[in-house]
Amino acid sequence: MTETNTLIIEAGRVERQYWRDLWRYRELFAFFAWRDLLVRYKQTVVGVSWSLIRPLLTVGVLTIVFGRLGKMPANGIPYPLLVLCGMLPWQFFSMAMAESGNSLVSNSNMISKVYFPRLVMTVSTVITSLVDFLISSAFLVVLMIWYRYPPPAAVLLLPFFVLLVFCASLGVGTWIAALMVEYRDFRFIVPFIVQFGLYISPVGFQSSIVPERFRLLYSLNPMVGIIDGFRWCLLGNFRGIYWPSIYIAVLEVVVILVSGIWYFRKTERTFADVI
Repeated sequence: MTETNTLIIEAGRVERQYWRDLWRYRELFAFFAWRDLLVRYKQTVVGVSWSLIRPLLTVGVLTIVFGRLGKMPANGIPYPLLVLCGMLPWQFFSMAMAESGNSLVSNSNMISKVYFPRLVMTVSTVITSLVDFLISSAFLVVLMIWYRYPPPAAVLLLPFFVLLVFCASLGVGTWIAALMVEYRDFRFIVPFIVQFGLYISPVGFQSSIVPERFRLLYSLNPMVGIIDGFRWCLLGNFRGIYWPSIYIAVLEVVVILVSGIWYFRKTERTFADVI
């Protein structure tokens, strides 16, 4: 008697298997993140200390430009502290966006030869930027001690805004990573976006200086709400916080993350052929 094999095609089964594969290959998240950290600081004189030197230099420049020359208001908050609380989430977002955008192209040999969920690479680069962010945060602790500026009770909500900037970075990163496989022009577009975004986001100044009639339009930049949230958690209920910007940021991050993963999954099957 001949045995027959039956193939059952179940709707959504491939998608569920993909997310199971992500869990099966979970060790790769740590492996790729650790590899990226080693490569980033390999053959550097000060090594991981660059995670502290970068924010230190940036805070110095922005404090001089916006605080001393621009005479931007700080509402009694030490200006370097005001800048650093805005610069840390922006640095996390900008680095994660740039690195995750290159995550697939820079690993083209591995993608064309070995199977694993490609989303692992993009997520790992964001995790690497998260580690850099946590190291840089040590400088914030030192600065708050130096100025004797204790954090308010709202600091307990800081993990929510860290998660928010992580999801924003991952959402934008998945979009750029998938697009860059087919359109290498994004290698030139992303640095421009990062540079331009630094000046249209409230990194070196408070968003309260924007005229009230333009606040809602300005808040369409999701980093406005995220940076305002960071400052609120770390510096207290400083005057001028625009709560709709935080609500808009949460909504936009959810849309960007969901749509980014959707587009990434839609184009993932062609990565090995196109790249």
